[in-house]
Amino acid sequence: MKTPKTIRKGIGHTKTVLLTAFAILLFFVVFFLSILIGSIGFSLNETIRLTLNYFFGLGDTSDIPDSVITIILSVRLPRVILSALVGASLSLAGAAMQGLLKNPLADGSTLGITSGGALGAVLSIVLGINIPFFPQAGLAVMSILSSFLSLLFILTLTYKIDLNLSNQTIILTGVIFSMLAGSITSLLVALSGSNLRQVVFWSMGSFSGKGWSHVALMLPFFIIGAIPLISLSRELNAFSLGEEQAGFIGVSTKKVKFAILILVSILVGISVAVGGTIGFVGLVIPHITRFITGPDHKKLLPFSVVFGASFLMGTDLLSRTVLSPAEIPIGVVTSLVGGILFIYIFYTGINSRR
Repeated sequence: MKTPKTIRKGIGHTKTVLLTAFAILLFFVVFFLSILIGSIGFSLNETIRLTLNYFFGLGDTSDIPDSVITIILSVRLPRVILSALVGASLSLAGAAMQGLLKNPLADGSTLGITSGGALGAVLSIVLGINIPFFPQAGLAVMSILSSFLSLLFILTLTYKIDLNLSNQTIILTGVIFSMLAGSITSLLVALSGSNLRQVVFWSMGSFSGKGWSHVALMLPFFIIGAIPLISLSRELNAFSLGEEQAGFIGVSTKKVKFAILILVSILVGISVAVGGTIGFVGLVIPHITRFITGPDHKKLLPFSVVFGASFLMGTDLLSRTVLSPAEIPIGVVTSLVGGILFIYIFYTGINSRR
C-alpha cells in the first residue's frame, strides 16, 4: 500500500516530467518559428531538413535552393542560437542572484556587472580596440574584462565597508557603481563622434548582423558559467535559509558567494559583449519560472535557462518582424514586454497578500 508521502512524491515527479516536456516543446516551437518567419518565409520541412543536415549530417538537401540554404544557415540559424544563449545566460544569472541575495529585484545588473560590461564594450567601440583575425573579439574581451574588474572593485569596496560581505551592502555598492558606470558610459556616447550611431544602437541591444563567429565566441563562456552555476543549486537552496543557517549545514558561504558572483559576471559580461544591453530578462524570467517550478533551485535554475532562451528568441523575432523591413533594437522590446510582465507580477503579488 502506497503511503501519502509516496503518493506526493509520485505526483511531484509526474509534474516535473510534464513541465520538462512543456519547456522543451516551447523551446523548439519558438526556435523553429524564429527561423521560419521573417521578411522571407520558409517551409517547416526545409528548415528541419537543413537543421538536421547541418548539425547531424542527416538527409539530402540538394533539392533546396542555395539562396534558402544561405539565409537559413548563415543568417537566421546563428542569430536564433545566439539569442537563445544570451537569454539563457541572463535568466540563469538573474535566478542565481535572486537566490543568493534573497532579493526579488536582483539580477546581473544589480551588482553593476552589466553597467561595467557595457562601459568596457563602449570603450572598445569608441577607441576602436580590435584583436587581429578575431572580429568582435576586442569588444568581447573588453566587456568581460570590465565586468570582472567591476566585480573586483565592488567586492573590494564592500569588504572595506563590511567585513562580512552582507547582501545589503553588496546591493547598495552595486547600485552606486551602476550609476557611476552609467554616467561614464553616457559621457563616452556623447563624445563618440562618428561612432555615435553604432554605440547608441549597440547600447539598446541587437543581434543584427551576428553570425557563427559570435556563437563560437559566446558558447564556451556560456558553458564555463552555466554548468558550475547550476551545480551550486544545493548551496543556493541553503542560502534561502539565511547565511548563518547555510554555514551551520556546512556551506562555505564566502567561497560559494564569491564563486557565484564570478560565474554571474562571466555570463553577464559575454552576453553584453555579443548582444548589447538587454534589460529585464534576468529580472522577469526567474520570477515567472519560480511561479511555475517553486523556489527549489534544482528545478529553478535549469528551467530558467530554457524559459530565458525561449523568451529572448521570441522577443528577437518580434524585434525584426513587427516593423519589417526595419528592425527594433531588442533591448527596447525586452524592456517593453518585460516591464509589462513585471508590473503584472508585482500587482498580482501585492493583491495576493491582501
